[in-house]
Amino acid sequence: MFIDAKTCSQLSFCADVVIVGGGAAGISLALSLLDTPMSVLLIESGNRDDDPDVQALYQGEVTDPRRHSPLDTYRQRRWGGSTTIWGGRCMPLDPIDFEHRAWADFCSWPIGHEDVLPYYPAANRLCEAGEFNYDHDAVFPALSKPLVSSYHPEAFTHTRLERFSCPTDFGKRYRHLFEQSNNVTVLLNANLTQLELDGAQQRVIGLEVKTLTGKTLRVEGRQFVLAVGGLEVVRILLNQPGASGQGLGNANDLVGRFYMCHLAGTIGRISFKPGVEVWHGYDVAPEGVYCRRRFALKESVQRERKVGNFVARLHHPRIDDPQHRTGILSALLLGKYFISYEYGKRLESLGGVKLASYFRHLLNVFTDMTGIIRFLTHWMMKRSLAQRKFPSVIVRSKAQQYSLDFHAEQLPNFHSRVTLADERDVLGMRRLKVDWKYLPQDVKTVEVALGLFKSELEKQGLARFDYDPAEIETEMVRYGAYGGHHIGTTRMGADPAHSVVDANGRLHEVDNLYIAGSSVFPTSSQANPTLTIVALALRLGEHLQRQNRQDKGVSEHE
Repeated sequence: MFIDAKTCSQLSFCADVVIVGGGAAGISLALSLLDTPMSVLLIESGNRDDDPDVQALYQGEVTDPRRHSPLDTYRQRRWGGSTTIWGGRCMPLDPIDFEHRAWADFCSWPIGHEDVLPYYPAANRLCEAGEFNYDHDAVFPALSKPLVSSYHPEAFTHTRLERFSCPTDFGKRYRHLFEQSNNVTVLLNANLTQLELDGAQQRVIGLEVKTLTGKTLRVEGRQFVLAVGGLEVVRILLNQPGASGQGLGNANDLVGRFYMCHLAGTIGRISFKPGVEVWHGYDVAPEGVYCRRRFALKESVQRERKVGNFVARLHHPRIDDPQHRTGILSALLLGKYFISYEYGKRLESLGGVKLASYFRHLLNVFTDMTGIIRFLTHWMMKRSLAQRKFPSVIVRSKAQQYSLDFHAEQLPNFHSRVTLADERDVLGMRRLKVDWKYLPQDVKTVEVALGLFKSELEKQGLARFDYDPAEIETEMVRYGAYGGHHIGTTRMGADPAHSVVDANGRLHEVDNLYIAGSSVFPTSSQANPTLTIVALALRLGEHLQRQNRQDKGVSEHE
């Protein structure tokens, strides 16, 4: 059932479990509690459609705008959350991500890969990414087409897949289940402004919720979950004094610290020799899901070289160099202000088109009209009009030249943090200020991985990989903190002195307040976080059901 807080006459609500946030984490958690004996209230700030006034609540400050996007970009404050705009890339974290890595500070989870693994198959289904199988040879046993012919990797694996969701808007896809539910209620247009604690400051006993029209509502519950994203959860906690007076859960000044995204970039020119066949596109799994292989740095190499996780894909030639002779690439560059924010941002970071190359790009467009028409037809049929959308721009190089698109782990950094700004929003809550930083070790990860990849290609006589080592750091932060991957700000751990929540996502300082989402990840891995966000939300749902039975004195076997 859905209720609009702005128009309903009811001013108080009560449920066994109160979930704040209707994005991937909150919806997945609520779905795991459907048709259980527990009453559930899911509170969402927005409505089903985009509302500029609601979205403006996400505005805040960024210390260095070159290093981080505006805070109301990438995040969506509406039913479905950021799944309404995500790209759909899914892959699990790797076993090494959960390990204690002695060469890097603060790299340790209180749970292991084996603790999350049972929840990945169901997460894959919710994300509509098909079977939970990320090995190319197992998914495509009859497909012998290599990424690079005659390539025998030593430091990398090249059979690991990434899978792509439709991409699925969780709000639209699962709305009918909430409309039909007897135990889950969704309260829209409701903004959490205050958490009320008991006298001992150890339990949440209620929430104050406000609408933008001035109405105030009260919500009571037994268990409370903040599933509002890796940035907004910091704002909510720090806007509450808590027992320490420094913010809820922040007695040890850890809320908002260790803020990680990913380090992503496109670098160099890989010139393959005649006769070397290259495949850098998508394969389609039996269930119709788009899959793509990646070059992944082996875990043994990460340990040996003392670096973070790293994956890479072959990419079209550098788009601002007209020598690629590809019409659609030149057209994209010339029309960069008319395409999506994420891709346009990457093109904008290249600077303006020089006059000398401007005419070369125009020549590419006019001499490759057939290729452009073919690309646009494919894009219209397979992307714009398709329910399961073709994931990205794939252009085969006429010159057998490619660049390398990489996605690297950002290691935890105590000084990379999110704090409160002085300015307040229309509801009276202080806005956020983000100061994103990275470490020299992060640069080392990319340097080592690129050097190994170059060495293997050239030693095996397959290609020449040209890039300037002095420009690696510039390239890896050209786009700043990568997209909407807001990770690590309320990290989980066994020791309250070094973490904010425990292994189940419960705030160390508060007995009945949990956090769901990538803010609890102690490390960022190489992987986009959504699949693991969903898996951990399902794991939390199972824990809350056990906790509810214990609280009510019901045996596990009843």
